[in-house]
Amino acid sequence: MRILLTGSSGWLGSALAPRLRGLGHEVIGLDPVPSLETQVPGSIADRDLVMRIVRENGIEAIIHSGALHKPNIEHYENSDFVATNLQGTVNLLDAAVASDVPRFIFTSTTSLMISQAIRAGFQGGARKAAWLTEDMSPEPRNIYGQTKLSAEHLCRLYHVEHRLSVVVLRTARFFPEADDMAHAIEQSDANTKANELLFRRLTVEDAAEAHIAALEKAPQLGFDLFIVSAPTPFRPQDCAELIADAPVVVARCFPDYPRLYARKGWTMFSSIDRVYDPSRARQRLGFVCKTSFADVLAALEAEV
Repeated sequence: MRILLTGSSGWLGSALAPRLRGLGHEVIGLDPVPSLETQVPGSIADRDLVMRIVRENGIEAIIHSGALHKPNIEHYENSDFVATNLQGTVNLLDAAVASDVPRFIFTSTTSLMISQAIRAGFQGGARKAAWLTEDMSPEPRNIYGQTKLSAEHLCRLYHVEHRLSVVVLRTARFFPEADDMAHAIEQSDANTKANELLFRRLTVEDAAEAHIAALEKAPQLGFDLFIVSAPTPFRPQDCAELIADAPVVVARCFPDYPRLYARKGWTMFSSIDRVYDPSRARQRLGFVCKTSFADVLAALEAEV
């Protein structure tokens, strides 16, 4: 397929583009930042550019991973988020409809699922961890989450009105930057990210594979939305104990973890406040992340 990939210079785009080419697809990268994976430097907010790229290149699928992200909030106005995350998405959806592109994959975020009320519960001593699924009604707490949720709604609208096949992937954390979890300050970045694989993280390689799975399955699904995160060992009935004493729950699931962590000098979060449930992606998309917390422990065991 001839695929337009937005955000091609980003962390995900840089992992996804070569994987797509390896599968025999032709990839045209669009991003404001030049890179080896970006053939067309430019913004998705440039409507004429987007329409022309899709029309002139015979695009057969669009993977829309380009966006302004949460860290950009400090440096950009709300209007910039609307122009990129909302108008940019409209431009791509309109281009898909105008050129009869049959597949549209949208990279969304689990961040939009954390409302002010949920955040206040975390900070104020919630009685149990939040078990988060696609069935909840999000109330995003910032302009990033709000524009991503609104873009999801636009994707659904274009499916309803134009029968465009769209898959929305709410990806958990996979960024390479150091984590910002307040209770992880005393931990190394590797330690924190390993812990997060239990409930709110995946590797960028798995994020790329999820998009490939969505690309293949989109025509059968019509429209669907999935949380994409490493498989969690936890269950909803663990949520109260996860808030009170997370290490006990983790040790119950992985009896060897205390020994391996002690040898490495790592620690577990004392409390886990949320769990993203990726089971719908397994059931309907047929996708499960390859890397999990168990793989971290296996790597620790293999260290000399």
